[in-house]
Amino acid sequence: MSESKMLSHMVYFTLADSSPEACERLVERMRYYLTNHDGTVFFAAGTLVKDLNRPVNDLDFHVSLHVVFDSRAAHDTYQTHERHLQYIDENKGNWTKVRVFDSYVD
Repeated sequence: MSESKMLSHMVYFTLADSSPEACERLVERMRYYLTNHDGTVFFAAGTLVKDLNRPVNDLDFHVSLHVVFDSRAAHDTYQTHERHLQYIDENKGNWTKVRVFDSYVD
């Protein structure tokens, strides 16, 4: 059953250098390395909305990545793709915390 569902891959990055320039640079790198992978249904990347600070809002990140894949197989291929690995290698030096939320979606 889950093999036929889309997989939502959400990643939240907390940065050592969280300046607006560093945040935008990471978003640009996401757009360069993480778009147009086979099986991608939806891609978005952006920065925290700081003034949405209700008690239920999690503000413990600076940049977020949102990718929906058409299948678990597409997600798994993406994880080992050369461009994804290069993105990690080139950008991980500024990450202090990375949280990943994967879920099946309709």
